[in-house]
Amino acid sequence: MPSTDNVAARRTPPGLHRFAVTAAAATFALIFIGGLVTSTGSALAVPDWPLAYGHLIPRLVGGVRFEYGHRVAAGFVVILTIVLALWTWLGERRAWVRKTAVAALCLIVIQAVLGGITVLYLLPLPIAVAHAATAQAFFCVMIAMATFTNSRWESIESRGETAAWPSLRTLAALTTGVIYAQILIGALMRHMGAGLAIPDFPLVYGGLVPPEFTPPIVVNFGHRCGAIVVTTLVVWTAIAIFSRYRNEPYLVRPAIGLLALLALQISLGALTIWTGRAVIPTTAHVAIGAAVLATSFALTLRVFHLFRTAPDSAAKANNWTSDLGDSRAMAGGR
Repeated sequence: MPSTDNVAARRTPPGLHRFAVTAAAATFALIFIGGLVTSTGSALAVPDWPLAYGHLIPRLVGGVRFEYGHRVAAGFVVILTIVLALWTWLGERRAWVRKTAVAALCLIVIQAVLGGITVLYLLPLPIAVAHAATAQAFFCVMIAMATFTNSRWESIESRGETAAWPSLRTLAALTTGVIYAQILIGALMRHMGAGLAIPDFPLVYGGLVPPEFTPPIVVNFGHRCGAIVVTTLVVWTAIAIFSRYRNEPYLVRPAIGLLALLALQISLGALTIWTGRAVIPTTAHVAIGAAVLATSFALTLRVFHLFRTAPDSAAKANNWTSDLGDSRAMAGGR
């Protein structure tokens, strides 16, 4: 367990954690608003950038309300990120936490530039998807900042993971990576306008596979197959935690949250199709997808922080201790 002196030396400045949580929450709201822009078809309602129809504040009518609102929210998150980076750099003693804050700042700058290019070049598909990918990566970094600045982070006693296959570290990391890939496929589907390329659910044109494979159908069907893979990995990860570490609330709570969010996400996906891509379920599907990724990422950070010793090493240490105890017992019996 970290010594009291070491923990005190690395203590996060008062208020920084709360500010990091606020910035992460604002980022989540920004993702929701961004999804709203796409769901309402308002992505090019303001055709110029960084101004809006040549003005700082345009007439807020029609889709301009959503697109301009997205820009205002993005500007607010940029300001929060700058303040977070400066505050962390000046007040946080852990170098890797300072670097994480700088990474968040770099990502938000890249995100803003991609957003501008998306508008100026009339929604080119690769840039639009890159914009979505960067948004999700930025959200994960903000979640990391909220996690690292939590006072409990340094007080957690690390130990070796229970020897099992696959290791929880591998399983959690794989789950997070697959969720991220699934979100990118969803972004590709959304920007291709392929959300209803397969109009029924849970079947596919009344069967299990599409009768034909056009590009929109391929992407849509790939997203559905990805959902099955994500569900399998999330359930597998949760079962591993419940079976191996049921008395560890540090892991059990986010695992329960991840299962609940996954169930909600699947329901929203179904509603998106059944309602013909109605604005609310479609936008909520985007936002909850980000929440699923963030929860899985936070769980992965906790797993790697709690189990800093590889499973094999822990098993060898336990075997060595057992062998040593047996040797001493034999020596005492002579």
